[in-house]
Amino acid sequence: MPAAALAALLCGCDHTGRSDWERQNEKGLDLSAEDPAPPPPAFPTSKTLLPVEVQASSAFRYFIDGATLSVDLKTGIVRYTLVARSPSGVDNVTYEAIRCATAEYRVYYLGHPDGTWGGRPAGWGLISQSRQVYYGRLYRDYFCPQSNPIRDADEGRLALRQGGHPWSKGFSGDALRGQ
Repeated sequence: MPAAALAALLCGCDHTGRSDWERQNEKGLDLSAEDPAPPPPAFPTSKTLLPVEVQASSAFRYFIDGATLSVDLKTGIVRYTLVARSPSGVDNVTYEAIRCATAEYRVYYLGHPDGTWGGRPAGWGLISQSRQVYYGRLYRDYFCPQSNPIRDADEGRLALRQGGHPWSKGFSGDALRGQ
């Protein structure tokens, strides 16, 4: 048996170097033209950050950049920049999305300390299977109350300022608009 074939057999890879997992999950890894990543937004500034309470026991403080919050009502996708600030003051910045209809999240870009974006867009993942508590909180209490997307970015910013969307507490949408 040739050495390359033996190595492929031992590592579970085919002749292209893909693992068994990659071959089985090809569709999930293919971020085709049907679901392209948007261009990265402007990097967040302290003036546009809105605090969000994720978990009282968390050492991190979380913020959404109100300037990057957007809603695509056709797809039910809410996009935003998240800043997770550590107790030592280090910011972890990501540009992300939540798809309300399927309760999924996606990370598009990672922020670098120099204020630039990098990384490769990830595929969609189920919020219920994420180890990040904030996805469920943003989905349920701010951006997708009762599994429906907010109508626009202003509605999302208002929900962030008010500590949650009224629909997440069972109220009508008119309560959010002050009617």
